[in-house]
Amino acid sequence: MHYGVVMFATEYAMAPDELARALEERGFESVWFPEHTHIPASRRSPWPGGGDLPREYWSSYDPFVALMAAGAATKRLKLGTGICLVIERDPITTAKEVATLDRLSGGRVLFGIGGGWNAEEMEHHGTAWKSRWRLLRERVLAMKEIWTKKEPEFHGDFVNFDKIWADP
Repeated sequence: MHYGVVMFATEYAMAPDELARALEERGFESVWFPEHTHIPASRRSPWPGGGDLPREYWSSYDPFVALMAAGAATKRLKLGTGICLVIERDPITTAKEVATLDRLSGGRVLFGIGGGWNAEEMEHHGTAWKSRWRLLRERVLAMKEIWTKKEPEFHGDFVNFDKIWADP
């Protein structure tokens, strides 16, 4: 069995590099950082955990930057997004970030993805609640093309690009 830790990386929590070193020293397999670019101040979407939304949801660091700090401080600890909100991101940029983190960390990335729960946050990124699962699928397929082909191209309903060069 493998054990990992999920924690919001914030300015008031243990620093990502310090947390990562502590986890690796104690034999943990992985560290996972969630993603929320922001939380709308007035939202209709209820937090799935019930009650008031914890502050770390709107004050968390970018997961890829935090994971890079964790990766630079460790040798074996796997680095996970828990989760990356692909529906709120450009797939070409995200593919580059994931591949760069994986390359610089020596292949330690665990790319956790999800469709999110906050409709208003998605809308701020131009994502419609009703089509988020189709959009998620298409962006993942486009990223897989980028990661596995020398000259990837993708033509879908939401993602569309002719042949590109993108390494890593």
